[in-house]
Amino acid sequence: MSGKRALLLVNAKSRRGKVDFTAALDRLRQDDLELIEAFTRRPREIPEVIRRHRDEIDCIILGGGDGTLNAAAEALLNAGLPLGILPMGTANDFARTLGIPTTLPEACEVIVGGVLHPIDLGVVNGKYFFNVASMGLSVQCARRLTGEVKRRWGVLGYAICTRDALKATRTFSAEVTCDGRTSRFRSIQIAVGNGRHYGGGLTVSEDAAIDDARLDLYSLRPQSIWSLIALIPSMRSGRHGRWESVDLLHGQKMRIVTDEPMRINTDGEVTTRTPAEFRVLPGALSVFVPERYVLDRKEALRAAG
Repeated sequence: MSGKRALLLVNAKSRRGKVDFTAALDRLRQDDLELIEAFTRRPREIPEVIRRHRDEIDCIILGGGDGTLNAAAEALLNAGLPLGILPMGTANDFARTLGIPTTLPEACEVIVGGVLHPIDLGVVNGKYFFNVASMGLSVQCARRLTGEVKRRWGVLGYAICTRDALKATRTFSAEVTCDGRTSRFRSIQIAVGNGRHYGGGLTVSEDAAIDDARLDLYSLRPQSIWSLIALIPSMRSGRHGRWESVDLLHGQKMRIVTDEPMRINTDGEVTTRTPAEFRVLPGALSVFVPERYVLDRKEALRAAG
């Protein structure tokens, strides 16, 4: 990174947006990195800031959470520049997926001394997502997970909102066509993952990765609240696909049609609705990641044959 110029773009409205950046800025500048600093409290302004500076910079450093990334996704893709992450949100599931530390000094070390690694992007109805796009229970939860809840409860807010959302969630029917093969489900939630983690540490599938050029879908069948509670540990580890109450699909292209139009949230933000066309963009972005992540991915690929 020595001698490069970077746009440091921070969502000051993210959960940790008011932290002292002095140490982080000093560490970045130690590597002779010239910074253009931009702070905003309106995520919708992020794409314009990126477009304004993309021709005068060598990389983008984005400070915020998963919602900040989602707001920036299209502009990041169009800019085609390397991306550094300063995790400053509530859950930071994208950073968790890539093994990026959540402390700012350590995250800066990844930007300065890490390696560039290509990752995939998911797309649903023209809306990009890093982690997951989902409908049903998670949308009810997203409506309840306000900024105030995040600030007050942190990651625990996801559990509180999920408990309340269960009372408002209804069963729906869905026809899912995955790489040309059609399945039909009765469901309370369908999630389509591009990355590995979402929802404050849940895992899309036990072998999901953000650089495997595929989407991973799971559908939760209607079940009692006690069954869902029993399922939570497996959803955190990604082993929920082993349960009879969960259906799994994997592929590069998916189409979902529901009995009634349903809202879809992408990385925690409600952005579109069914019918929905999903696809994956392999290697769409290059991100600074810890060297350990790259080594672990190579080992996982070797183990898989």
